Amino acid sequence: LLSCCLNAACMGLLDAGLPLSSLFCGVTCALDPDGAIILDPTARQERVSTGGGVPNLVCVSPPRALLTPPRSSQEARAVLTFAIDSTERKVLMATTKGSCSVEEMQQCVAAAQRAADTIFQFYRDSVQRRYSKS
Repeated sequence: LLSCCLNAACMGLLDAGLPLSSLFCGVTCALDPDGAIILDPTARQERVSTGGGVPNLVCVSPPRALLTPPRSSQEARAVLTFAIDSTERKVLMATTKGSCSVEEMQQCVAAAQRAADTIFQFYRDSVQRRYSKS
């Protein structure tokens, strides 16, 4: 849901014609119990066993491992949402829920940066369609 809100906010700023030095997008990744990365997970895939806690906010420079209570095997081990900028694909913001290693977080960042290309292309296509109509 957070990544959808980030993408909607960026599209709203674009539609309003506000000058932006770069665009941004939100990408959510889930780590399944086996460590596989799931991009744009469903609500069911996003369920994380964290003991009912609030998501952890982390700074990604440098990435740090997160400690949380034990998890259930039916739920994702971690859900990570990133805000990525359009010019250098830098991580502007990251939230995590659950636990992952530094290496897994770095893999999720790389996957989110690749996925951001698709989202930025969607932005370009949407703006082009909007302004090519008279």
